Amino acid sequence: MDKSDLGKHISQQFDTELEDVRNRVLTMGGLVEQQLGDALQALVDGDTELGEKVVSLDYMVNEMEVSIDEECTQIIARRQPAASDLRLIMAVIKTITDLERIGDEAERFARMMLHHSNDEKSSSLTGSIENMGEQVKKMLHGALDAFARMDPDAATKVWHKDSKIDTQYESIIRQLITYMMEDPRSIPWSLDVMWSARALERIGDRSSNICEYVIYLVKGKDVRHISPEQF
Repeated sequence: MDKSDLGKHISQQFDTELEDVRNRVLTMGGLVEQQLGDALQALVDGDTELGEKVVSLDYMVNEMEVSIDEECTQIIARRQPAASDLRLIMAVIKTITDLERIGDEAERFARMMLHHSNDEKSSSLTGSIENMGEQVKKMLHGALDAFARMDPDAATKVWHKDSKIDTQYESIIRQLITYMMEDPRSIPWSLDVMWSARALERIGDRSSNICEYVIYLVKGKDVRHISPEQF
């Protein structure tokens, strides 16, 4: 399925509705990308004002999810879509759910950064967290790009990157465990950093989910719950 498939309906209005909902998903995705990018930049620069901006803008992502979901519900009720059209609407509904949760994770990451903005210990793992965050940001961008172009090959490439994010996450957790064993006083700080790393790992997982929706939408192949080696 590609964009040309959207122009094959008898009703031009239906075509317009489908294109509009796709564009709104990409707009929402752009906002979520900005949230994540700003959260990472706030960490690197120690910019509490930027971190607070990430937190304050989360409501916009939530509102967009509700609005797009309502539009999809109306399309289903009015048009009773079938086949690829129905798969598109379902993919949109699932994608905006993941995007909203990615926004939540970005907000959580920013809150953790703000909580420890004056904590010198946090600088010891800033490099690892920053690197993981950059990889996750690229993964999210790739997933949204694959959705925009309905490109299953690009989606598959991004989908395969999730295992690397998991490996980085596990490495950070091992470092944090070492800190906590060596200095029990670092446990509260270490746990917050651990949750920050977990937030990034979950963003990677949800970006991978978006890729799965693209693969299913275009190829009709459900790749959920299978390993990359099996696909």
